[in-house]
Amino acid sequence: MNNFAYLFLFASCMLQAQVTLQVTSIPANTPEGDAIYVAGSFNNWNPGDAAFQLTENNGIWSITIPEGSGAAEYKFTRGSWDAVEGNEEGNFRPNRTFNFTGEAQTIYHTILSWEDLGGTSTSTAAWNVSVMANDFYMPQLDRNRKIWLYLPPDYETSTKNYPVIYMHDGQNLFDNLTAFAGEWQVDETLNSLFDQGDYGAIVIGIENGGNARINEYTPWENAEYGGGEGQAYMDFIAQTLKPYVDANYRTRPEADFTALIGSSLGGLISTYGGVSHSDVFEKIGAFSPSYWIVEEELNNYITNSTADLGDMRIYFVASANESATLAGEIETVKNLLQNQGLTADNTLVKIDSYGGHNEAYWSGEFAAAYQWLFAEENLSTSNVLPITRVKFYLNHNQLTVSGLQREEKAVLYNAKGQKVTVFSMQNGINRLNVHLGLGLYFLKGETTSAKLLVK
Repeated sequence: MNNFAYLFLFASCMLQAQVTLQVTSIPANTPEGDAIYVAGSFNNWNPGDAAFQLTENNGIWSITIPEGSGAAEYKFTRGSWDAVEGNEEGNFRPNRTFNFTGEAQTIYHTILSWEDLGGTSTSTAAWNVSVMANDFYMPQLDRNRKIWLYLPPDYETSTKNYPVIYMHDGQNLFDNLTAFAGEWQVDETLNSLFDQGDYGAIVIGIENGGNARINEYTPWENAEYGGGEGQAYMDFIAQTLKPYVDANYRTRPEADFTALIGSSLGGLISTYGGVSHSDVFEKIGAFSPSYWIVEEELNNYITNSTADLGDMRIYFVASANESATLAGEIETVKNLLQNQGLTADNTLVKIDSYGGHNEAYWSGEFAAAYQWLFAEENLSTSNVLPITRVKFYLNHNQLTVSGLQREEKAVLYNAKGQKVTVFSMQNGINRLNVHLGLGLYFLKGETTSAKLLVK
C-alpha cells in the first residue's frame, strides 16, 4: 500500500471512529493476560466480541467506537457476562452511558472490580493514615481534590520536624478500599522502616482527578490522549498545597527535604515538577515514567530550561517488561537532566527484569527509592531542630528575639522553601537585609526553629 492510500484509509477511519474509550486503571486482581472487552448497545451487547477488544499500551486500554447517534450504553468485561465489571464491593454496577455527538470524544474510565473476582470492603490503611481534606481547593485549576495524610508513628509523641513526600494517585497509596488497581502499601512500608530505626517522613497523597488525570499529569497536550494542565497542577502543589502543609505540620520546608514521587504519568509529572520547581522539590522518584506521551516536548523543555539541577536527586525505576522503548526514554531524560547540572552521584537508574506497569511492582520498589533519595540527608533526633520556648516576632525588615542561650547563625526561608536571607541571630532586634512581603516564613537556627507570619 502506498503512503497516499495509507493516509487516506487512516483519515477515513478517523472520521468514522469518533468516540474513544480509555481505561486508565483496572483492579489489582485482574488475571495477567486477560483481555478486556466493551459490550454495549453498539455491538448487540456481545461480551466477548473480538472487534471490541481493547488495546493495551503502557497501562492504558483503548478502543474507538464507530460513530452512531443518540445515547449508547455499555460495560467492560473480560470476555463473558460472568466476568463483567462491578462496583467497589464487586457487586452489580449500572450500565455506563455516553452520547454520540458527531464530534471526536475521549472518555476515561476506572474499572473498580470484576463481579467474578469480588471487591474489597475492608480498609487496609494503617492507624497513622488519615484524610487531610476531602475537598481541598485547587485555585490554579478551579476544582477540589481529596488529600491523604501519612504521619510518622512518633509524630504526636515527639517534637521532630520531618521531610515531606508529595505523591500522586493518592487513592492508591495506602488503602485497598480506594485503590482501584492495588495499593502501594506506603504506610506499611514506612512504619516497618521506622521500626528498624528510620527517622520518618510525612507523606501527602493527592488523589488523581479521574477523567482529569491525563490532563493534570501531562504538561503538554497529546493530540490523541489530551493533557496540558500539568503546569497548573504543579503550581498547585508548590504554591498552594505545600505552604498549607508546612504551616500546619512539623515539616522540613527546605527543597532538599521535599520529594515528588509518582508512577506512569505520575512519574512524568514528578520529573517535570523537579525541573519547573527545582527550588521547591529536590528529591524525585520516577516510577515507570510515561515520557512517551509528550516525549519531544519534555526533552525540549529540559534542554531549554534555565533551572540549576545541581542539587536534584532522582531515582528512575522501571521494568523491562513494560515497553521496549522505556529504558531508552529514561536514558535520554537522564542525560538531558545531567546536561543541566544533575550529577552522576545524584542519579540512579534501575531497570528490572521482573515486574510490570502496575501497583504491585511499584509498591515493592518504594522502600529502596525512599531510602536512596534521602540517604545523603543527615536526619537524626539529635540534629533536627526541636520546638523551643524562644520567642520571635517578625515584621517586614526585622526580627525580634528573646530566650536564646547564645548568638547563632540563622537562615530564613519563604513558604516555598527558598532561602531568603542568612544572618547572625541574637536576643533583641535583628535587622534584616531584605524587605519581607506578607506571608509565611520558616526560621532555622542552630538550636531552634520556628514558623513565622508577616501580616
